[in-house]
Amino acid sequence: MNSVKGYCYGDKMRDLVKDNSALILVMGRFGISLGFGDKTVREVCGMHGVDEATFLEVANFVSEKDYSYEVVSLPSLIGYLKQAHEYFLDFNLPNLRRKLIEAIDCSGGNDIAMLIVRFYDEYVTEVRKHMEYENEVVFSYVEQLSQGFLNRDFTISDFAGKHTGISEKLKELKDIIIRYYPEKNNYLLGAVLLDILLCEQDLTSHCLIEDELFVPAVRLIEQNLKCSQPVLYTDDGDGEVVEKEKLDALSDREKDILVCITKGMSSKEIADTLFLSVHTVTTHRRNISQKLQIHTTAGLIIYAIANKLVNIEDIK
Repeated sequence: MNSVKGYCYGDKMRDLVKDNSALILVMGRFGISLGFGDKTVREVCGMHGVDEATFLEVANFVSEKDYSYEVVSLPSLIGYLKQAHEYFLDFNLPNLRRKLIEAIDCSGGNDIAMLIVRFYDEYVTEVRKHMEYENEVVFSYVEQLSQGFLNRDFTISDFAGKHTGISEKLKELKDIIIRYYPEKNNYLLGAVLLDILLCEQDLTSHCLIEDELFVPAVRLIEQNLKCSQPVLYTDDGDGEVVEKEKLDALSDREKDILVCITKGMSSKEIADTLFLSVHTVTTHRRNISQKLQIHTTAGLIIYAIANKLVNIEDIK
């Protein structure tokens, strides 16, 4: 907890951005668009269906102000973290790579330039593995907690004990470029170095949010569930009943689509196979995720195998 008074519901959203421009990225990851005029935090969050307490605690944390993990909504925070992962993996890191290739000479026999790109690509692979593990394992575990089930084989401490920063290699990359890539007046390269610095800071802040907000909030739920009676685990009989109820909640058409998803088919391929529109398939996929409370393809595949909807040899 910091000693600087945090933002509150009645503050104008534009004043928060004026105070800390990094909150523009935070708002985007919560799905908050710009153009909110003089509206307050509460009004803007209400317009966009965002949990205002979670937004405020993230904004306060990023701005080094007083914050509290105890009021955070984990579904809302997980949504924020998933959007951050999508931003890094699908936009920021690929965009940095394009700029890097434009700024250094990869056309000839410049071995240093090729090594720089290779170093960057290996780093991005590590980041992707790190974030996909969180999406598919850690967040799925928290979704089970939200349904009242503990896991005998995994706790958030297992994640926290292995959770390391993912921005250190960007510092190494900057150092390699500065020390070993000799080129004068390369304005593009200078701009890329600044972009790398901003990405490094953003990734550091992202990991700290997981360590200081997400992990303590999950621990609190774990403690509450351990104190409840009876204590339920995912491998208990009650858990099997819950899974059967979820499966029964799916329509026959939704089960057909789930099987197609596990076989690696795109929405268009599913639509063509089942004689549906792509829009209808998209709606069914959304309903399947909501009913099962599973929001990743990997999670749906595991669910389909576990419930004998598909054989493992059919998975692509």
